[in-house]
Amino acid sequence: MLEINMDDVIAVIQSITPQLIAVAVALVLGIIVTIAINKKTVTNQGMRKLVRSTSWVVVATAAIVSISMALTGPLNNMLTMATATKHELTQETIDKTNKLAVDIEREGITLLQNNDGMLPMNDAGNINVFGWASTNPIYGGTGSGALSDAYDTTTLLDGLHDAGFKTNEELTKFYTDYSTTRGVIAVTSADWTLPEPAAGTYADELIGNAKNFSDTAMVVIGRVGGEGLDLPTDMKADGVTYNDNSKDYEDFPKGTHYLELSQSEKDMIDLVTKNFEKVVLVYNGANAFELNFAKDYPQIKSVLWVPHPGQAGFEALGEVLAGKTNPSGRTADTFLTDLTANPTWNNFGNFEYDNVKEFEVDSARGVRFPHFVNYNEGIYVGYRYYETAADEGLIDYDSVVQYPFGYGLSYTSFDEKMGSVAYDAESGTISFDVTVTNTGDVAGKDVVEVYYNPPYTNGGIEKASANLVSFEKTKELEPGESETVSIEFDDDDMASYDYRNAKSYVLESGDYRISVRTDSHSIVDEKTVNVASTITYNSEDNTHNGDAIVATNVFDDANGGLNYLSRTDHFANAKEALAGPVNYSMSDKDKSTFYNVGNYDPTKFDNDSDDMPTTGARNGLRLVDLRGVDYNDAKWDRLLDQLTFDDMDNLIANAGYQNAAIKSIGKVRLSDVDGPAALKDNFTGVSSIGLPSNIVLACSWNKDLAREYGETIGDMAHEMQVSGWYAPSVNLHRSPFAGRNFEYFSEDPTLSGDLSGEQVLGAADRGVYAFIKHFALNEQETQRNGQLCTWANEQSIRELYLKPFETVIKADGDAQAVMGSFNYIGNTYSSAHTGLNQTVLRGEWGFRGFVETDYFSGSNYSYQTADQAIRGGTDAMLATTETTNHITDHSATSVKAMRAATHNILYTAVNSWRYADGEPADPMPGWKVTMIVVDVVLGVTLVGLGTLAIKRFLSRRKAAAAK
Repeated sequence: MLEINMDDVIAVIQSITPQLIAVAVALVLGIIVTIAINKKTVTNQGMRKLVRSTSWVVVATAAIVSISMALTGPLNNMLTMATATKHELTQETIDKTNKLAVDIEREGITLLQNNDGMLPMNDAGNINVFGWASTNPIYGGTGSGALSDAYDTTTLLDGLHDAGFKTNEELTKFYTDYSTTRGVIAVTSADWTLPEPAAGTYADELIGNAKNFSDTAMVVIGRVGGEGLDLPTDMKADGVTYNDNSKDYEDFPKGTHYLELSQSEKDMIDLVTKNFEKVVLVYNGANAFELNFAKDYPQIKSVLWVPHPGQAGFEALGEVLAGKTNPSGRTADTFLTDLTANPTWNNFGNFEYDNVKEFEVDSARGVRFPHFVNYNEGIYVGYRYYETAADEGLIDYDSVVQYPFGYGLSYTSFDEKMGSVAYDAESGTISFDVTVTNTGDVAGKDVVEVYYNPPYTNGGIEKASANLVSFEKTKELEPGESETVSIEFDDDDMASYDYRNAKSYVLESGDYRISVRTDSHSIVDEKTVNVASTITYNSEDNTHNGDAIVATNVFDDANGGLNYLSRTDHFANAKEALAGPVNYSMSDKDKSTFYNVGNYDPTKFDNDSDDMPTTGARNGLRLVDLRGVDYNDAKWDRLLDQLTFDDMDNLIANAGYQNAAIKSIGKVRLSDVDGPAALKDNFTGVSSIGLPSNIVLACSWNKDLAREYGETIGDMAHEMQVSGWYAPSVNLHRSPFAGRNFEYFSEDPTLSGDLSGEQVLGAADRGVYAFIKHFALNEQETQRNGQLCTWANEQSIRELYLKPFETVIKADGDAQAVMGSFNYIGNTYSSAHTGLNQTVLRGEWGFRGFVETDYFSGSNYSYQTADQAIRGGTDAMLATTETTNHITDHSATSVKAMRAATHNILYTAVNSWRYADGEPADPMPGWKVTMIVVDVVLGVTLVGLGTLAIKRFLSRRKAAAAK
């Protein structure tokens, strides 16, 4: 999130402009006085010296005062964070975290193909490892997901060696001699170069020696992704930086994308398969890759998906190959034979409005116009699309899908028997048992996947024919051992949101087919649950999923009037709906309520009937007195009455990587740091061990590991003196090309919500508040800061994109936090969308934590203003510099919003672990102590110099008078 670029530099300079001007004015005046004196405008030499000396004392004093004001004002928070005490992890915690990382990767590695039982290689021996990525694999994402270099990292080859394999060192040297670095993928720029030696550079002797070394080969293909940029869908598009590996050919001809093989990789695989009959392919990346080429090579017996392992996880790869670990991973996304067949292909990327010149805003990056992205596919995302489209005859499933969602092989086999299904219509509970038996020869774990297929009426509410509703992972089962897994869920989990007619959730009458599957496509057994009559969740005593208030339409303004993909008449509108934008103009209606820093005036939204809240009262309360006190207790009003406008403004405006201090109530500064796979303090430079990315956890389908993940984050937070964790990220994999798919979990909201919920509960158990993010509809990085208007219908927003957030919020009764997203929802900035942040989050779901923006660069991004954000239900600005993060409107309406925001922030803060043992100590930051000492010394020095100048003047005058 934090971008160290010209935006921040300019913001810092802008924030201290008054002080810089004061210093400059004083300096200019000093020079003018000196020049005037030197030109003998003052004829008395003694007086000339006195004026010259005292003028520079005044200049120096003005400079010291101005600099001190800059340090204690605009730069105060940044300096405090940058000079904070560095708290390092203990070796015990490092070892424990590394062990967890390996455990997660053990269960996240997914076996996609294993012809002829090539794996496991039980007698780990020699193996040739081909592919440049074998020497420079992907450990994690970039941006906020980047890993620290402060800790030892287990390489891919280390993992093989530790499992007893011996690798061909001559091959390794060949790759490291070719290159030791891949292209740099940063937040704002990227070099997508994939170093891979041309096949012609492999000497015959090198290949001959490899064949003598071993008859087995591994090929490693790696792909990276990260914050700020999506993966290129056309490697020859404008702005894509890529260097070919040979002058004789293009690695990526026009129209080819980043998630398919380059020509150099194809040639390398041709070379390997011509010389080796036993080949295992390892794909090391987070985004679903085009692996269809594997079927063209019978020599490629086995295929493994090995997503980002963090700093220790590659240990698991050697174990899987050697059979010490039986892979139990399942795909968290659908793998296609051709990724252009994804329904988002034409509606993902860079689309700029052509009629919005009135909204242009000059920023550090130049003039910026609003952009847009259309979620035309509606609810048909990921496997929901492929399964339903196949059922309706729109696609040939086998030719489109290579590996379904939830797919994965094992070294053993399992039998799953589904018991009878009980449906208690009164309580709404559906329950049954699944007995899983290991019918193979080695121990292993299985995943029970439960889906429902709802009754669909042509032209009625949109429904997918396959929907994951529950899942459980078994313990490790020995050969012949069985485990009975209990499944239970509510019938309203199968309800659909009808945004056209009922404008609420509806569970339609009819037969719901409940199935146990080995993946989204392969049914093991199926039972039918009949809902006798339609249930509409539209009354106070009948809300959906325990909502505090009835869920009804709040996102009509985000619909955009698009032609959404519909199952009607077997997806008759598919060609038109998925074709891509045809209209690049913003409607006049949407223009009338579109706001950015150029046209937002908070005073236009003031309510004259609002009463000014009390501020600055002396009620004698300390924040610690409110720990454990109910959110709605009147005691909170008494505490909030004590705060001044400036107290609240500082807390709200300066929340970047911290939860600011308020001295008057004993509110200490708390540290909030980046994730998602580690804790990273961007100011002190201290970072924790990097765990595997969330995509690995998603592939594990293991809730217990997710809980342990959160607990471990919490343990590390204690040692690092961290209170808030900027994670987990629960947006969906709408497109396989999304840059942050490594830190998001899956294309499915149930898998994403259940696993992230366990992470949050684990961190909360340690008193650490987790910022689930990015709220909401942040499924692409392209133009994420470009006033990106995201258009989607309410059904897809609620059933898919908000579902993981809802799951986490409702699973956790403790105070937590939410981070907003950069994009607009419809034509409203997400962090200012009242329907999202107030009606849904706080009203329906009963959230009692605080909401913070994503990184706040105000006018540099051209649309973020604190005034608008707090009125839209956001409480804190993730700002590290002075931009538009302060509240400018002092009206009663504004102060009421500030008070509500402050309440939410303080409620979360006081219930964090830092207040568990009473009021924490709050020593003065070291830099302030140093500044005060320096100011005193300089002040005394300047007084002395001024006094000396006067004494000398008086002495000279006295001497002159004596003559």
